[in-house]
Amino acid sequence: MSNGSGASESVRIEAGRRAIAASFVHARRAGQALADFPGDIPTTLAEAYEVQDLAIAQWPDTVVGWKVGYIPADRRDASGDDRLLGPMFAKALWAATPAPQFPVYVGGFAAVEAEFVLRLGADAPATKTTWSSEEADTFPATLHTGIEIASSPLATINQLGPRVVIADFGNHNGLVLGPEIRMWHAIPESQLTCQTLIDDVQVGSGGATSLPGGLRAAFAFALARSALRGRPLKKGDLIATGNATGIHDIRAGQTATIRFDRLGEISCTARAAP
Repeated sequence: MSNGSGASESVRIEAGRRAIAASFVHARRAGQALADFPGDIPTTLAEAYEVQDLAIAQWPDTVVGWKVGYIPADRRDASGDDRLLGPMFAKALWAATPAPQFPVYVGGFAAVEAEFVLRLGADAPATKTTWSSEEADTFPATLHTGIEIASSPLATINQLGPRVVIADFGNHNGLVLGPEIRMWHAIPESQLTCQTLIDDVQVGSGGATSLPGGLRAAFAFALARSALRGRPLKKGDLIATGNATGIHDIRAGQTATIRFDRLGEISCTARAAP
């Protein structure tokens, strides 16, 4: 009887994860807000990634990269992960020129983040599951400026924490990809600085060193966690390394501009998700 009960519980948990993934996918495709998290919040980051994988399988698009988000020390679990991953999709990748419009979920969460974005120049080894920042620095990749669109049908996604963020595509809804930063290895990260403006009002400033470890630590995490998940990074994949000036709320109709010091600027305008 105990074996039967255990099997039934496993079936219930799996059905719950599938329902959570389906709810987020439906809300995103319909452009609808969610009043609450649609089910029981995963108890670990690993369980949250299982929900994310189910949602990716239901999403009608191709993964072209991953956003990296930072996890504060008081919100980490036993895995010890200090960052998280969310998928980026082909249809939500825009060139910076001309300035694009991007969708946000009215009634949900919507923000923009200044980003330094890596594009892999080779396939990462599938069996290598630990990476140091120094090892990541030697892996072939180009560096670009960018803007991440962080938007979710769930307004409270960030307050509810990293397990909820992971479950809903990492709170990601698009990437504006800017030009390549030439000879980036020769530029100290302290010199990769930028400012974020919403409707021409500055709301944040910072750079590649704004998050602990900088962009190389974020790259190392993406390489390691992707391999551990059985999704090793491939040539051409994009890695958005983390918010360089903070997370800045935006509403439909507003324009975000990121001024990258000595590297130009990128602008884009929010619109209501269809």
